[in-house]
Amino acid sequence: MSALACGIKRGFDIIGSVLGLILASPAFLLIYFLIKREDRGPVIFRQERIGYGGKPFILYKFRSMTTASEKDGKPALCQKNDKRLTKVGRFLREHHLDELPQLWNVLKGEMSFVGPRPERKFFVDQIRAINPDYELLYRIRPGLFSPATLYNGYTDTMEKMLERLRMDLEYLRKRSLWLDVKIIFLTVYSILSGKKF
Repeated sequence: MSALACGIKRGFDIIGSVLGLILASPAFLLIYFLIKREDRGPVIFRQERIGYGGKPFILYKFRSMTTASEKDGKPALCQKNDKRLTKVGRFLREHHLDELPQLWNVLKGEMSFVGPRPERKFFVDQIRAINPDYELLYRIRPGLFSPATLYNGYTDTMEKMLERLRMDLEYLRKRSLWLDVKIIFLTVYSILSGKKF
């Protein structure tokens, strides 16, 4: 991707995230109320992820699990029918509404609308031990949307993580503004049509 295209992409990220935060503000307030009403725990979940340049950053999500979901301190992937999900959290996950606070990450420049999904260092180290090419993903900002999420769904096994890496590396080779637009359109369409991934 050329320097001009990268500049256009970043400009789109800034404008899109600002508009998204404004338009989604009623949803933010409703989700805040629903999470607080269910268990009075924190609304925003903060988690360190590895991003652009291999540097850590704090990713924001609406909390979808119980406050004791990783009480043993060991990172764990979300599984299908995960009992750690709250009732509100399960709905947010199924409709990807838990990701809305990441618009702030996009605005700050820690993420882009389209790119590889950022992962925790615990799992990054495991993936790199099998395929060191994971480090190539550090060349671009991680994304709110990604072709791997669209076609491979949530990663709940190492096998799916490696498949996600393969798809992310393919995106890295083929990335363009047109491809980004296509991924955004297909992801939004899939979410609105009720597709579970």
